[in-house]
Amino acid sequence: MMSASRRRPVAAGAVLAVAVLGLPGSAVAQSANTPVGTPDAPPSAQSAPLTAEKAPGAGKHQKDEHRAPDRKKPGKKSGKKPGKKPGKKATPGKILSSQPSSFQYTPGQPTPTKAWKITYRSTSANGRPNAVSGTVIVPDDGKTAPRPLITYAVGTVGLGDKCAPSAGFPGGTTTEAPLVNAALVRGYAVVVTDYEGLGTPGDHTYMVATAQGTAVLDAARAAQRHPEAAKYGVSAKAPVGIMGYSQGGGASAKAAEMAATYAPELKVRGTASGGVPADLAKVADSLEGGDSAGYLLMSAVGQNAANPALHLDKYLNAEGRKLAAVVRSECVGTVLEAGRGKKIEDVTTSNPLERPDWQRAIAGQLIGTKKPSAPTFLYHGDADETIPYAVGQKLRADWCAKGNAVQWTTFAGQSHVGTAIQGNGPALEWLGQRFADRPTTGNCGT
Repeated sequence: MMSASRRRPVAAGAVLAVAVLGLPGSAVAQSANTPVGTPDAPPSAQSAPLTAEKAPGAGKHQKDEHRAPDRKKPGKKSGKKPGKKPGKKATPGKILSSQPSSFQYTPGQPTPTKAWKITYRSTSANGRPNAVSGTVIVPDDGKTAPRPLITYAVGTVGLGDKCAPSAGFPGGTTTEAPLVNAALVRGYAVVVTDYEGLGTPGDHTYMVATAQGTAVLDAARAAQRHPEAAKYGVSAKAPVGIMGYSQGGGASAKAAEMAATYAPELKVRGTASGGVPADLAKVADSLEGGDSAGYLLMSAVGQNAANPALHLDKYLNAEGRKLAAVVRSECVGTVLEAGRGKKIEDVTTSNPLERPDWQRAIAGQLIGTKKPSAPTFLYHGDADETIPYAVGQKLRADWCAKGNAVQWTTFAGQSHVGTAIQGNGPALEWLGQRFADRPTTGNCGT
């Protein structure tokens, strides 16, 4: 009989039905008093960082030659001096630190996997180098040949550092661990980003498309450079899939649009994105005053984190400042409880969304303006109460119009959470076909 520590992972299913996924009605799962998870081993038992490079602190950026795509000034010299030692450039995907971790798909269910919590170099929304944390997970199945890698973007967990996926994996309390586990069961390696500012200094740049996209792509780069993961088949020679739902759907979809220019060396074979909040303005209209209104202030805090010149605090009244403090420190269940039924006028002295600078910031997060370089699998529930079904349909139309091979799937009668559960298997099956180099033309014509 196989011991508990070597038990085979099980696919996602009923385990996720009571999970958070960043949705209403889930405050019990993530309360203000319950951290998402704790490391299995004390700091003294963990390995030293792989590198001695110091991660930048909140709001502080080191001078660096790396810039985001299309931000390099014409004619600007690199400033690199002859004889400069290699490795000083802030290369996106460079591992800044690594320590052993572990992965459980639910509390008390160890899996036959190896895991490492990492901090890696990425790029902020304004093109500056930053540090992002995440987790690399590989099946401990004896295979050493190159295996497919999925860079996985989670849905909303909250903005508090304790809510980061990496914090909950060791104890099995990260909401989407069952979905991640379904990929591991298939033999894939998985890397899960915590996103900018979630588990690292500063506010999480929640719903800032570019910052989320770079975090997803650079997580894949970091996983491919991890020396321990390499022993289990994580290799730059292997195909890469991008995957995510809800907030992760937006992050993965943006990564799909950016991959060819930002990370052209990655062998991206396809992207599976579900419940994509591609148009934040339309999502905001549907959420205001409802059970999920807390997402609006979360998004406002995220936009302000990426662009402090928006000066969110000057628009907030006393109630808004109180709620913003909850947003910045707590997990999604607590935030949704605190924000339930709130309208913008309830928490502000004037509506920032009526200001041109805020309107430009929100418009800048629109997804669907560029053609992904690899095929895509989009899925959405037509009874989605959080991200309007029409928003998903519009993204499909936009990508189809640009010539992308989009495979669109509607989950009839399914809510936001229901679609996350029902769509995970088909999304992984579709990615598996891309990893096997099977052709796809999508279903744009139907």
